[in-house]
Amino acid sequence: MVSQSSVGRVFGKRTKQHTIILASGDQIRHWTVRPWMLGVTASVLAVFAIGYLLGTTYLVLRDDLIGAAMARQAHMQHAYEDRIASLRSQVDRITSRQLLDQQLMDDKMTRLLEQQAMLSTRHGRLDMLLKRAEIVEFVPEQIPVPTARPDQADVAKPLRRADTPVEGKSARLEPAVEDTQIRTGKLAFAAPPARQAETIFDNVIGTLNTIEQEQFKKVQVLTSNAYQNAETIRSILLQTGIPANLQNAVGGPFISAEKPSAFDSSLNHLGDALETLEQAKSLARQVPVAHPVPNHPVSSRFGKRKDPFFKRLAHHAGIDFKTPYGQSIFSTGNGKVVKAGRKGGYGKMIEIDHGNGITTRYAHLSRIQVKVGETVEAGDRIGAAGSTGRSTGPHLHYEIRLNNVAVNPQRFLTAGEQLSNYL
Repeated sequence: MVSQSSVGRVFGKRTKQHTIILASGDQIRHWTVRPWMLGVTASVLAVFAIGYLLGTTYLVLRDDLIGAAMARQAHMQHAYEDRIASLRSQVDRITSRQLLDQQLMDDKMTRLLEQQAMLSTRHGRLDMLLKRAEIVEFVPEQIPVPTARPDQADVAKPLRRADTPVEGKSARLEPAVEDTQIRTGKLAFAAPPARQAETIFDNVIGTLNTIEQEQFKKVQVLTSNAYQNAETIRSILLQTGIPANLQNAVGGPFISAEKPSAFDSSLNHLGDALETLEQAKSLARQVPVAHPVPNHPVSSRFGKRKDPFFKRLAHHAGIDFKTPYGQSIFSTGNGKVVKAGRKGGYGKMIEIDHGNGITTRYAHLSRIQVKVGETVEAGDRIGAAGSTGRSTGPHLHYEIRLNNVAVNPQRFLTAGEQLSNYL
């Protein structure tokens, strides 16, 4: 390599140029290295050196940066997993509580349906008893209860009253729409349905219990009234003079083979009371206590009187009612016609056997409208008033005989007036 002096000056100085010569055999090559080329080469080398240093520094620090990033990511992941685990624990706890609440709701619903079925059965028995007693006003209306069970999918939805119940309609339970949200890292669930529905169930069960108590009290009142009415009917009938033991001697308290509940026992007592009342009414219907010619005055009473023909004291075996000719005559009780025709001084007469030794006679008739063997009931038309037989004018001679002995009919007519409110 040979160096030559450069001709140019830089600030009064000459810059030396460098020549690079390469010889190969007979061939010689040379290059002149100018100063700017050295500057460019030095710059390139400096850039490469700086790049190398930066690359080496990055490679050295990269592991630390990656480790820090991975540690930060792992910390975030652990925090997120802890949050998810906490939320999952809340979900499990709320689900368990809701399942328990759902079981409580099912138990309450089962009790409610059982009580409703029991009241429905009692209502049927009461209806039968009340038809016998001809009283239908005291049974309160049955409160309808919800029969739909909440679905398992809607366990987390609270129940609310859909509307206010009106007459003839029942209140229904609907799920209130409320979304599950995540707030401040915690789940915001709706309140358990059993807690919101507990008040509704308690109110319905309380209402059914109130109805049951009202039914129980009113059944007791009806039982007492039935026994009292039966006793009153018997007391009135005793005033007529008929024996107290006309009906068959049966009775005694009802004792079920199974141990009944308090309400069932009250229904059994009510049935016994109504049976006793019905027997008393049946006996009263057989006894001739009705009026043969309503709204007509008595012209001659039972007992001693002056005979209208012989004008001397005689016994009058019945009561005479002043009536116009042809006035309708009615049977005073249920019975069977045993005589229908002329009989001496009675003229045209009808005799009815009412059983238990009691018979009635209707005399001086102008017309007979029944036949022997015919069954009649109280209030049936059997003939027309007249003046046949030993009579001074149109009237009805009415007799009541007990074991073929004439008794005062006025006692039966008075009893009939008193019994009018009980039959």
